Amino acid sequence: MNWFPAPGKLNLLLHVLGRRADGYHELQTVLRLIDRADRVGIAVRADGQIRRHDPLPGVPAEADLCVRAARLLQAHAKTPLGADLAIDKRLPMGGGLGGGSSDAATTLLVLNRLWNAGLARAELQQLALRLGADVPFFVFGENAVGEGIGERLRPLALPDAWYLVLVPPRPLSTADVFGDNALTRNTKPLKIPPFFPGLGANDLEPVAIRRSPEIAAHLAWLRARRAQARMTGSGACVFAELATEDEARALLGELPAEMRGFVARGLERHPLYGF
Repeated sequence: MNWFPAPGKLNLLLHVLGRRADGYHELQTVLRLIDRADRVGIAVRADGQIRRHDPLPGVPAEADLCVRAARLLQAHAKTPLGADLAIDKRLPMGGGLGGGSSDAATTLLVLNRLWNAGLARAELQQLALRLGADVPFFVFGENAVGEGIGERLRPLALPDAWYLVLVPPRPLSTADVFGDNALTRNTKPLKIPPFFPGLGANDLEPVAIRRSPEIAAHLAWLRARRAQARMTGSGACVFAELATEDEARALLGELPAEMRGFVARGLERHPLYGF
């Protein structure tokens, strides 16, 4: 079995523009790849079976995005081949860093090659959307402006940056945050580019802070030191952008003992871009 990277992402801004007739929300977001990553183990099987090894606790096979991605591509490509799958989980689950979506995208990208399915990236993105709104971004493989439910993507050049990411102890339900009656859903879209640090906001933050004292505490600690700190996705992780690794690690060193965090570097492209 070979291992392949599945990097995380940060939402540098996340605006909720409105609610659609299908119940989803119209969004505008800036998505940044980071070098903190899960690893997906993949090996081809000749018998057509899709098998998980060391599955994540509490995640049944029918809910495992890697298994679903493999089965979706298998059916679409009409291949007789199968795969063994495993995950080395390094991104926090339910943190707003896109770990499960990235794992699924890596599964699609790698099996498309190993199975000789021959799907173009745009076709893989369409397939990825059936797995979740964030999965097409990781297949797209570049920092991007995301619109629609996040699936309409335009590449966006971003400067080098480092991030301190804090990880509150409990995740939030994405559905609960988006379904909260207090959520503002009428932000006006911005013209991007240009983009600069601190532009816009994460419209989900006020709801998340009210629902989670831990998110509120982590964000308050970080904002006392970096005013532009914000939450990624629907939480629970919060982050601040810094110019250098030394600055990020120095700030990490100030973190209280009861808080967890890590330093990550912003990427220009997915490690499997062009795979």
